[in-house]
Parts: sequence; C-alpha cells; structure tokens
Amino acid sequence: MTFPSSAPSHAACTGAMRSVRDSLDLLGGKWKLPIIVGLSGGPQRFKQLQREVAGITAKMLSKELKELEINGLITRHVQADAAPVAVTYTLAAYGRTLFPVIEALHAWGQLHRAHIMHAGEAVAA
Repeated sequence: MTFPSSAPSHAACTGAMRSVRDSLDLLGGKWKLPIIVGLSGGPQRFKQLQREVAGITAKMLSKELKELEINGLITRHVQADAAPVAVTYTLAAYGRTLFPVIEALHAWGQLHRAHIMHAGEAVAA
C-alpha cells in the first residue's frame, strides 16, 4: 500500500484500515514477533524457544504457538517415535513473508530510539 498525496476516498481508507487492523490483531501483543524472530534461525523445541524468548511463561508460549499455527505462520512437528515425544516448531513459508515487516519495524525502532534520545538533549539545552 502506498499513501497518496491527496486525501484517499472513504472506501480506500476503510480498506486500508481493515488490513492494518487484521495485521495488528494477528501480530499485536508482546510475544508473537519475538517468537517468530526466535524461529527464524531454524526449528526449535518448546524449551529452547522459551529460553530464546526471554520472560515468556510456558502457558503464554503454548497459547501464542497455537495461534501462530492456526494462522499458518508456524508448523508444529511431532516425532512420536522418540521417547519422550519430541515436538519442534518451525517457521512456515508464509511466516517468512513477515521478514520485510520485521526488518522495517527494526529500522523504524532504531530511528525512533535515536529521535527520542536526541529529543531529550534538545530539551535539556
């Protein structure tokens, strides 16, 4: 989506807001993007992923993994022939489509941090 130089129509604005809301509904919150980033290096078992995403509880990780799986962003692999049963999580191809979004958020976050840090200096001067 590109933002037009003139005011968009009501229908275009409504459509844009709907798609932004859908994205935020899926990815919003504290944990989903860190989980996706944690899986970007390859498959992980539950405990590995819990260590990777510092501060997340097992219950919250389980809930978030289920939602990400339902939405096709990750896949869950169960190896039943192992004792105990081994479960690994992998970022799905569809989940990898988020990489440009994550990179853009990362770049903007760095820009924002620099802006805030320097804004404090301007106020102090």
